[in-house]
Amino acid sequence: MKRNMSNIDRIIRVVIAAVFAYLYFGGLVTGTLGVVLLVLGGVFLLTSLVAFCPLYVPFKLSTFKS
Repeated sequence: MKRNMSNIDRIIRVVIAAVFAYLYFGGLVTGTLGVVLLVLGGVFLLTSLVAFCPLYVPFKLSTFKS
């Protein structure tokens, strides 16, 4: 996998994942929506750790400047 995410993109994803986790574990969002946000936050966290977003590939997007 070739890196296609900049550090700013990665930081934004980690912050969003933290907000989703706070909303779910804080009891502010529950039920199906809470689980969806939790899973989405996990995906954001995983993609930020590997610096690769598979959804960028079909659109030939990259925020990483080499």
